[in-house]
Amino acid sequence: MTTQTPPTSGIAQRLRPFQQQQQRWERKRSRAVHGGHVCCGSGCADGCEPVLIRERAGWGWIDWSVPADGSLPEQPHRIAVFTPIATRSQRLGLRWLARRPAHLIRLGPMTVRPVTAVVTALTLIAATFAIQYGVPFSIVLPAAALAPLLVEHLPERFDARAGENVRIVEAEAACRYLQRLAALHTGLVEAAGGSDRYEVRRAVAVGHHQLFDTADLLQRRDTRSASSELIVRERLMLQLAVQTRRIVTPMKGDASSDRQDRSGRQQPLGPYPPQPRRQPQTSADHATPVTTKEQTHMPQNGPERHTREVYLLFAHEAYYPAAAQEINTSLVAAASLLHRHVRQPDGARIYDRLTRGRRPGEIVPLSTLTHELDGGARWPEVGDWAAVTADLLQLIQHRECDGLSLGLPDIARALVCSGPHSEVRVYDPAAGHYQAYGPADRIEVLAHVGRQLAWAEAGCALWPGDSLQLPAHPGEAE
Repeated sequence: MTTQTPPTSGIAQRLRPFQQQQQRWERKRSRAVHGGHVCCGSGCADGCEPVLIRERAGWGWIDWSVPADGSLPEQPHRIAVFTPIATRSQRLGLRWLARRPAHLIRLGPMTVRPVTAVVTALTLIAATFAIQYGVPFSIVLPAAALAPLLVEHLPERFDARAGENVRIVEAEAACRYLQRLAALHTGLVEAAGGSDRYEVRRAVAVGHHQLFDTADLLQRRDTRSASSELIVRERLMLQLAVQTRRIVTPMKGDASSDRQDRSGRQQPLGPYPPQPRRQPQTSADHATPVTTKEQTHMPQNGPERHTREVYLLFAHEAYYPAAAQEINTSLVAAASLLHRHVRQPDGARIYDRLTRGRRPGEIVPLSTLTHELDGGARWPEVGDWAAVTADLLQLIQHRECDGLSLGLPDIARALVCSGPHSEVRVYDPAAGHYQAYGPADRIEVLAHVGRQLAWAEAGCALWPGDSLQLPAHPGEAE
């Protein structure tokens, strides 16, 4: 499989307000337009409070702003996720917290809740009658003053107590990311509504945990600093969505059955190439044993920690598999470096360096390895990276391993080719000055590549190829 464009249909669509009940959105929008402030962008005063429409769900709620032009909002204003392990009393508190936001009434310099104004009026009437019937002022006056204060401030106390069991995200970038995960989880919930399978219900529970943990992470950190963890979580949600869809709506010719041959052996991901596949040859001078695809993923223990689920990202000379489509960067699973058609032992040595001390799912550009090898001075001790990457590119083009083929823009490609602490400066002739792109921009590029990888791996990981050699230190691979 050489994936060039991540699939987007049928798995995760953009989350829209009241997707299954558009009439509810229209009614609430009409009420908001007549009864509140609709934010109109640059024409609004600083610090304006736009009216929000709250959409409640079993896992939390979403607050949508109301565009002045009548269109649907592109992304939520706020997303809240309930804890998935709430007790009964906590669930009652969360239901209280998810109520529709109260509209405020401005009384001179103050703003009060409508219920406070109503209670104040009723209290004054009740106090008047109480005085007429001879109730002492020492009782009537404190009661009349206390009732509105309780009505005004008790909800805030309840909100603060219930808020301990909810994670609320409001930052624009964080909301945009959490919106994608919420769309995936909404699909899981809808699938579970028409199925009594344990696997589907379990997928919903796991998805809720992932959604809550992600919201908690986004409360504490920004999307750039947490990009690697966010990519792993989104990949898991995508896999849950794919597996759930296959359970709920099994189709003839599903991938799980397509990739089995007559002997029942699991076939690799993707079609075979048109030419005959080269079979592994054993020879006396080739003492390194070969393993199958399944064996390369078996965990092994050792004194030094290595991580198998790592990916190598490398730039190369551009080629054009289709008209007006440039491919200038590729990504492969780390185990593809152990392929017998990759220059050895160089590939195995680079694999050892690539997987040492990494996080599962980490995308490692080739330039990062160069940085770790003293700016490339120690590459001769490891291997010929140019020959190895050329062999990997041939494997991808001949479909002997899976690869994610990318056409990165010039600046993004330059950032991938530079070290993790380097800076790319681009001269802007129109502005007459240089624009600097640094490590934060590089992380953003890698996060974008990670999202494309998550789409490509939905349901099945990248296939590293057949007939892989054992790593140089097989006892250390995990």
